[in-house]
Amino acid sequence: MENFKIVILIMTILIGLSALVEKTKLPYPILLVLVGLAIGFVPFLPGLELDPEIVFLVFLPPILYDAAFKTSWHEFKKEIRPISALAVSLVFFTTIIVGVAAYYLIPGFTWPLAFVLGAIISPPDAVAATSITKGLGLNRKVITIIEGESLVNDASALIAYRYALAAVGGTFVLWKAGIAFLVVALGGIGIGLAVGYVIVLAHKKVKDNAIVETSLSLLTPFSAYLLAEHFKTSGVLAVVTAGLVVAWRSREVFSTQTRLQTRAVWDTVIFLMNGMVFILIGLQMPSIVEDLRTETVYSIVGYGLVISLVTITIRIVWVFAGARLFMPRRMNGLKADDPEKVSWKNVLIVAWTGTRGVVSLATAMALPLTLADGSPFPKRHTILLLAFVVILVTLVVQGLTLPLLIRILGLKPEEHLLKQEDRELQLSLTENVLQFINDFPIDTDPKVLEQMRKRYEAMHRLLQNKNEGSRWKRREETSKLFFVSHMLSAQLEVIKFEREQLIRFHREGAYSEESLNRSERELDLEELRLQSMLARAEEAQAPEAPNP
Repeated sequence: MENFKIVILIMTILIGLSALVEKTKLPYPILLVLVGLAIGFVPFLPGLELDPEIVFLVFLPPILYDAAFKTSWHEFKKEIRPISALAVSLVFFTTIIVGVAAYYLIPGFTWPLAFVLGAIISPPDAVAATSITKGLGLNRKVITIIEGESLVNDASALIAYRYALAAVGGTFVLWKAGIAFLVVALGGIGIGLAVGYVIVLAHKKVKDNAIVETSLSLLTPFSAYLLAEHFKTSGVLAVVTAGLVVAWRSREVFSTQTRLQTRAVWDTVIFLMNGMVFILIGLQMPSIVEDLRTETVYSIVGYGLVISLVTITIRIVWVFAGARLFMPRRMNGLKADDPEKVSWKNVLIVAWTGTRGVVSLATAMALPLTLADGSPFPKRHTILLLAFVVILVTLVVQGLTLPLLIRILGLKPEEHLLKQEDRELQLSLTENVLQFINDFPIDTDPKVLEQMRKRYEAMHRLLQNKNEGSRWKRREETSKLFFVSHMLSAQLEVIKFEREQLIRFHREGAYSEESLNRSERELDLEELRLQSMLARAEEAQAPEAPNP
C-alpha cells in the first residue's frame, strides 16, 4: 500500500511538471531525474526501490515497441550500417574500454567485475535520446541513426551483461559466448517476426473493433518480450522487430477509429511511463548510498566522474573514427550554402548524444546479491553507485549542452525540407485524385464532380507553380484556394454551433447520452478532417519561404 501511495505521488508530480515544462529551460528527462533525486532525500517519505524485473517487463517492452512503431522501416533499413556500428560494435567496444579503465582505476576490481560495469553503462538510453532530441530540429538522418541505435543497443548490452556475469562466476568461454550471442540475437529477431505477423493477422480478423484492437496493441510488446525470454533469446530485439512489422502493415489493417483511439491511448501510456522512469531513476540514489560510508561515497563518485569521461570520450572517438562508414558524404566541391557542408557537424551531434538511462540502472540493480556458491556478490554497491553517477553525468552534461551545441554549430531546423516533401506528397495525391475523378466509379451528378474537379485543379496548379510559376499565376490560384479556405472555415463554424446545441440538449436532458455521444463523435471526426484540409489550403496559399 505504501508503494502504491508513492506511485500516485509520482504520477501527480509528473503531471504537474508536464504542465510547467514549457516554462523551464531544462530538458524534460533531466528535470524529472532531479525532482526524483530531491524527493528521494525527503526524510518523511518512504523509499521506493526500483525492481529490475518491473523495468524489464513493465516499462521496457512498451517504450521500445512505441519507439519502433514510430520508426520508418525504409529509413531504418537505409541507415542500417551506422545503426549497427553504434548499437553492436560500439556497445562491445565501450564494454571493453570501460572495463579496462575500471580494472586499473578502481581498487579491488577484478576483470570480470570491470566488464560487468562496462556492460551496464555501455548502451545509450532510448527514452533519454528521443526525449532530449525532440523538438531540436535535427537532421532526419541524424534522428534516424540515434533512435535506431537506441532501439537495438539494449539487446547488445544485455547480452554482454549476461556473459560478464557468467565470467564473475567463472563459467565464461569466449567462443561459446560468441555462438550464444548469435543464437540469442537471431532468435529474438525470429520470434519478433513471428509475433508481428500473428498480431497483423489478428488485427485483420477483428478489424473495425477499436477497443479490441487497442487492447491487442497494448498486449503485443509484452507477448513478444515474454515469448523471447521464455526461449532464452533477446526479448528486446523481439519487441523492436514486432513493432517494425506491425507498423509496416498498420495502414492496411487498422481502421480509422482504431488509429485514432490507439494513438491516443499509446501517447498517454508512454507519457506516464517515460515520466515515471526518470523520476524513479532519481529516487534510487538514497537506497544506493545508504549502505556505504561517507568517505567511500565520495571516492566512488570521483571514480564515477572519471568513468563518465571515459564513456563520453569513447563514443566521440568511435563516431569520428567511423564517420566515413556511417555518415558517408561527399566533402569536396561544395557550395557555401550546400547542406552537405555541415555533415561533420551532424557527426558531432551523433557523437555527443550518448545519454544513459533506465536500462543501465535496471541492469545494475539486477545484479544478484550472492554468487552461485552463496558468497556475497563482490562490489555490488560500488557498481550501483558508479552506474548512477554515469547516468546522472551523461543526462545532465550531455542533455543540457546538446541544445547549446546545436546553436554553436549553427545547425538550423530543416523544416523547409519537410515542407517541400509535404508539398510533393500533396502534388502526387492531387494528381491521382484528379485521375480518379475523371474515371469516377460511381454514378454521380456531373455538377458535383465538376465542383470537385475545380477544387483539386486549383490546388494542383498552385502546388505545381509554387516555385516556377509567375507571381500573377500564383495569385490567381491563391484566390481560388482563398474561397476554399473560407468555405472550410464556415463549415467549422457550423460544427462549433452544433456543439453548442449538443451541450444545450445535454443540459436539458432532451436526448439520451448514447445519441449525444454518437453525434459528438461524428462531429469530432468531421472537425479533424476539416481542420486538416484548412491547414493544407492555408499552407498552399502561404508565400514560399527562402531556404535557410
